[in-house]
Amino acid sequence: MPLFMEANPLSASIPLYFVNEAQVKRDYVNQAVWLEMSGFTGQAGNYCLLPSADGELDRVLVGKPKKFDTWTLGRLAHTLPAQKYELADDFSAEVATSLCLGWVLGQYRFTRYKRTDADALPELAFPKNVDQAYITATAEATYLVRDLINTPALDMGPQHLAEAAQQLAGRFGADCQVSVGEDLLAANYPMVYAVGRATGQSGAQAPRLIDMRWGEASAPKVTLVGKGVCFDTGGLNIKNAAGMKLMKKDMGGAAQVLGLAKMIMQLALPVQLRVLIPAVENSIAGNATRPADVLTSRLGKTVEIGNTDAEGRLILADALTAASSDSPELLIDCATLTGAARIAIGTEIAALFCNDDKTAEALLQAGLEQDDPLWRLPLHTPYRALLESKVADLNNIGSTPYGGAITAALFLREFIQGQTPWIHIDFMAYNTRSLPGRPEGGEAMGMRSLFSLLKTRFAT
Repeated sequence: MPLFMEANPLSASIPLYFVNEAQVKRDYVNQAVWLEMSGFTGQAGNYCLLPSADGELDRVLVGKPKKFDTWTLGRLAHTLPAQKYELADDFSAEVATSLCLGWVLGQYRFTRYKRTDADALPELAFPKNVDQAYITATAEATYLVRDLINTPALDMGPQHLAEAAQQLAGRFGADCQVSVGEDLLAANYPMVYAVGRATGQSGAQAPRLIDMRWGEASAPKVTLVGKGVCFDTGGLNIKNAAGMKLMKKDMGGAAQVLGLAKMIMQLALPVQLRVLIPAVENSIAGNATRPADVLTSRLGKTVEIGNTDAEGRLILADALTAASSDSPELLIDCATLTGAARIAIGTEIAALFCNDDKTAEALLQAGLEQDDPLWRLPLHTPYRALLESKVADLNNIGSTPYGGAITAALFLREFIQGQTPWIHIDFMAYNTRSLPGRPEGGEAMGMRSLFSLLKTRFAT
């Protein structure tokens, strides 16, 4: 379906009017009975269909919120009758773009495995002042993230994830190299190999390291790293059924950096982009990594395995070492890393860790402006002691169950070389309930905020 419809004065569209309670009482006296029967008083979040004298749909009244945001039209985008609509009010380019983006995001459906035809959706004629290029790029990127996460591991193993990256690279003329199986050892990604080796050395589930590069060599370096655990059984420390239920989403970090990379390339940000994705399945077999095993990382540090279910930080450690080795101006990793972050801030906000205060403050502000919030948690250095091991340089889990998101972030920090500015996003990557513009299922969380930060820093 098209992501937007240009306004056409020759095509009749049904107007959407935003009204508050005072306007309803003042301007719609003749429709008072209809409005009362419909239960509409102008409250934000509700709407009412108003018929004309001949019984046709004449206009839609929409409760006016105190502040317009990205999600204001998200629910209407799939609940209105399947006709053409237009905004009757005048909005600034910024607000109009936000409203129309939310409309498009609200029309997402994952139908890959549905045999029935999808219901027709309403169309919105976008005002001429909207940034259509941004809406298209952002919506396509968000749809990509959602599709990748929603696809079950049978069809979204490490091979499929690599193919998605290669397709993206091909579209934008990027270079994409993939190391598979035992080639990971030759390429010095030993912990990526160790986590994924239980699935074998070939086939769709074999471990991989995806390395994509795009942009001019003279441009500022920006490197993205995404956790690509395509399914997480927990390894030999196996999860229970409830804990394993949503583990197809454990590659959400990889999906998000591919979505962000798509936005960067499609909107031509002047950066030298690198994307690193360690793609594995954390499975169980005779050669699976065991508790108390000691692994040697790409950096040379040794890691005792306190729990095989803390595997995401192991594969990220090798990728972050490689990412920081060429000193990018900004290094960003995204990962569905810890349940502790969900306990701390819930499922609908991304947890932010950052080693640079100015960068963190700018990203938090971008989150507020983009209706894509993050919440900063501390890199509390004294907690590093909780990762001590008696037999190795560090353990992959903390010695207590407390502060798990922080100790995980501190573990990752151990593998970043030099003084690289670093952002770590620990997020759910999944809507556990449907909200306007955000249907239940896979989700990009913090992606638009990260793009806004990059645009402000490198394109202005």
